[in-house]
Amino acid sequence: MMPEIGIMVGSASDLDIAAASAGVLNEFGVEFEVGVASAHRTPDDVKNYAAYARSRGIKVIIAMAGLSAALPGVMAAHTTLPVIGVPIASGPLRGIDALVSVAQMPPGAPVGSVGIDGAKNAALLALRILAASGGKLADKLGAWTDKAESGVRESREKILERGLPPVPDSAYKAR
Repeated sequence: MMPEIGIMVGSASDLDIAAASAGVLNEFGVEFEVGVASAHRTPDDVKNYAAYARSRGIKVIIAMAGLSAALPGVMAAHTTLPVIGVPIASGPLRGIDALVSVAQMPPGAPVGSVGIDGAKNAALLALRILAASGGKLADKLGAWTDKAESGVRESREKILERGLPPVPDSAYKAR
């Protein structure tokens, strides 16, 4: 099968963060590819990847970078595909600079941003984009969400078993 999601990191040192995205996509059975290209050191590679991604079957790009985090924006400048930026915690500001860079894109080069090192959320957002028109993937996402919801409720029950004061059910109802 052809990959539907492209994961690009600015440096091989970011591959450990990319692994969180890969894990989620594997869990959902969605094909993806991973590559390394730097917006500053290999700008032609970034441009070519973004420009030809759609013709190769890619539907969403996840771009991860630290420091100035130019990679997501440069990708967005060369494609009309959705680009999700993942700021990487690096350098003296531990990712705050990357977060601001990814979130503050100029008009015309939109990039969706997740939190610092938010590779798992980036994958989930990419899956939601793919599942926007419904189908089996949307059903899988619904089941995943239900499982996560159950996990929170089970942890709440464990807290109550320890004798901690309960939170009234009314606190969870829409007001």
